[in-house]
Amino acid sequence: MMDMGTKTSHRRPAAQKGLSAKHREWIAGYLFVAPDAIGLLLFLGLPMALSLLLAVYEVNGFGGYRFFGMANFVRMANDPLFWSAARVTALYAAILVPLLYVCGLGLALLVQKTNRFNAVMRSMFFAPHMVSLVVVALVWQFMVVDKIGVINKLTPFLGIEGISFLGDPQFALLTVVFVSVWFLMGFYMLIFLGGLQDIPREYYEAATIDGAGPIACFWYITLPLLKPTSFFVIMVSMVAAVAGSQAFDIIYVMTKGGPANSTSVLIVYIYQQAFAFGAFGYAAAMSSILVVVLMLVTAIFFVMTKGGRFNYE
Repeated sequence: MMDMGTKTSHRRPAAQKGLSAKHREWIAGYLFVAPDAIGLLLFLGLPMALSLLLAVYEVNGFGGYRFFGMANFVRMANDPLFWSAARVTALYAAILVPLLYVCGLGLALLVQKTNRFNAVMRSMFFAPHMVSLVVVALVWQFMVVDKIGVINKLTPFLGIEGISFLGDPQFALLTVVFVSVWFLMGFYMLIFLGGLQDIPREYYEAATIDGAGPIACFWYITLPLLKPTSFFVIMVSMVAAVAGSQAFDIIYVMTKGGPANSTSVLIVYIYQQAFAFGAFGYAAAMSSILVVVLMLVTAIFFVMTKGGRFNYE
């Protein structure tokens, strides 16, 4: 039995062994992200770095490299076809991005309610996105071809005759934009549907009790609460318009950049310089400028929206 006068010893708690819960969560998060990060580094970051390096060389396509310095960039600055392609790209994006936003949001609002009919309509609107872009371009090319195309046979009934959808520079780019919207709008519809489903129904019920109509609910509830989704849609559609697969596949198959370079966007012009004329260094220089421009525009969007975070107060 211990003496009352004996001092009790206070033992220090043993140091916790291993990693803390916070550090384990960090490691788990990094492990989950690692496969995508490695893939992006190998298949996107490394080619971009090599493209920037290739931009200062003259490459003949047969293994011959000659240091060219800034000559490719000087050539770019003095190339009227490059500036024409840049102007067409800007016009294509300026038309396509707003149309994708409006059509995607409109379709999402149209099929927002969950029922069998809307489920079928959602599948129909998204179905074009499941088809190969080359097949889509070939089918639409056959439909709008002069004289024998299905659409050209129907236009006289609408009082419109003599339009060459792919042969007239005034209509070729608009035709390509229409096909791109038809192909992509179902994808953006699904994105907007996800955003709409995250909006609490109580907001609409409270607004209806206060006497707000459908337009007021859309303007003061739906649009403000869709800001994160809208930001994502605008960013993704802008990149798709400038350097997306549909920007190349549909245009190259349907028009190959013609007529009179009216549909020659930068990505098509870069492909032509690299694989039709063998100017790989010049094509790499243009690709580098295109990437830099996209990064700058993306940075401006992030600065304007504070990293895509929105304040609803």
